[in-house]
Amino acid sequence: MSVVLGYDESPGAERALHVALEVATAFGEPLVLVYGAAAPGAAAGEEYRAHREAVRQAGRSALARAVEAADEAGVPSTVEVVDEKPAQALLDAAERHRARVIIVGSWGDSPIRGALLGSTPHKLLHLSQVPVLCVPTAGDVAP
Repeated sequence: MSVVLGYDESPGAERALHVALEVATAFGEPLVLVYGAAAPGAAAGEEYRAHREAVRQAGRSALARAVEAADEAGVPSTVEVVDEKPAQALLDAAERHRARVIIVGSWGDSPIRGALLGSTPHKLLHLSQVPVLCVPTAGDVAP
């Protein structure tokens, strides 16, 4: 089994990383770090390929920070930069790695905004066959 984390260096993802490390440590599970790198637009032409590679490189850079944190915490980790939208990338990784839980951070959007715009946490809550832990950013937490 594993703990799957969607990570993109956003404030919500940073907080989710800390929670994911705690969960992985508590259960003695490896951490699977996932970055959904689907580039927007039609999948054709040199411009698309360049854009896709730039998005993939941003993902690899973002995940390098998370791997460093996992190493410091003594949690084994695996990195996946996937050419899919974030929610689908996380769902697929959860299935491949027999995830105990999928962990994502929130951006502080209201539930209505997430439902209308299709936020990753909202999609995961409706589509995932495994538990989803949505970690609020520090500003999302009520005093």
